[in-house]
Amino acid sequence: MAGHSKWANIKHKKAAADSARGKIFSKIAKEIIVAAAAGGGNVDDNIQLRALVQKAKGVSMPKDNIERAIKKGTGELEGGTLEEGSYECYAAGGIAVVVKVLTDNKNRSASEVRHAFTKAGTELAPPGSVSRMFQRKGQIFIEKDQTDEDTLMDVALEAGAEDLKTDGDQFEVITEPNDFDNVSDAITKAGIEMAESEITMIPDLVTEVTDVDQAKKIMGFIEALEALDDVQDVYSNFDISDEIAAQLEAE
Repeated sequence: MAGHSKWANIKHKKAAADSARGKIFSKIAKEIIVAAAAGGGNVDDNIQLRALVQKAKGVSMPKDNIERAIKKGTGELEGGTLEEGSYECYAAGGIAVVVKVLTDNKNRSASEVRHAFTKAGTELAPPGSVSRMFQRKGQIFIEKDQTDEDTLMDVALEAGAEDLKTDGDQFEVITEPNDFDNVSDAITKAGIEMAESEITMIPDLVTEVTDVDQAKKIMGFIEALEALDDVQDVYSNFDISDEIAAQLEAE
């Protein structure tokens, strides 16, 4: 699931497996292809591409994979024709879910996502009815052992950051999409290493799930969506309590 939550942290730990990392590389490569096709292959001139290359390096994606994806996007290599799509629904408990796809066959991706919705007992919602509950933002996470709050605040806010929050053992910096590149640059130039950075969709309100069975049901639905080859990101407004997070991490 894109964005950040206790569930996202659990998912990141599960993603350490080689097979999961391969799927992550594939998804980022698709995003790079689209960004390069839209804005060119020069990271200095293409802010979105620059952010994605940074994201790829953050998960140790091989340099050759990154360069190959850029060349597919610019047309230097074949295989760069992809279309974007979006699907929305309300999952168990009224949890908002937005699914973003990148595909070379929209009929296939639509069929697969609809099937996953039906299997989970939900239906496709009208376009915009769910996504209006989210805002597109730049999101940067920094481990607290990298810097102190005052230093980070001075660097980030001076560069145009919108907000700085404390999230467990990390700092969370929020930016407008257009300011993401400047803020990321400023943090890097200050010698502060970023744990994660991306332009994502952040919910206006988070719904905390306190029932473990409901949490598992929602997580199973999101995992089923993320397992689909054409699905790039799944955004949701659900989070789980500390107690449930501890139970799930122990399983």
